[in-house]
Amino acid sequence: MEFDKEKNDDKEYVLSMVKQQGSLLDLASERLKDDKEVVMAAVTQDGNALEFAGSKMRNDKEVVLTSIKKVGWTACYVSKKLADDKEVILDAVKINGQELYYASERLRDDKEVVLTAVTNKGLILKYASKRLRADKKIALAAVKSDKRALDYISDEDIKKQVKEELENQE
Repeated sequence: MEFDKEKNDDKEYVLSMVKQQGSLLDLASERLKDDKEVVMAAVTQDGNALEFAGSKMRNDKEVVLTSIKKVGWTACYVSKKLADDKEVILDAVKINGQELYYASERLRDDKEVVLTAVTNKGLILKYASKRLRADKKIALAAVKSDKRALDYISDEDIKKQVKEELENQE
């Protein structure tokens, strides 16, 4: 699809283009990369387009959730404020546990968020708070997802209990 760069600040033109191919947001003017209607059209067509959104739109919860619900991995592009928003990060880790890496410290210490993340990506236990890396339920879920997560359990007694429980299940 050919994008006329001379029209990169023409809202109607850019809108029509991103509705067909969201990644064309990359070629839009800085002004339009922060226009909610344009960015919503882009991320609705292609969740990956959040990468090209302006900072104002990366801080817009509706825009961010639209992107995350489509592709899951785009939490790396969200503002610090939304990296501390439980709904945003929970939606991201439901699709891709790896997104816990981009969560705020507070959410890395949230049991629901971490349990959801480690259930589908056990090794991400590494980025949970020390307190939750010593939580038996979370540790067990992580190790069931990926046995290598044993290395990140922060309490030796819990690690031993998890190993025993796994051996009993085999």
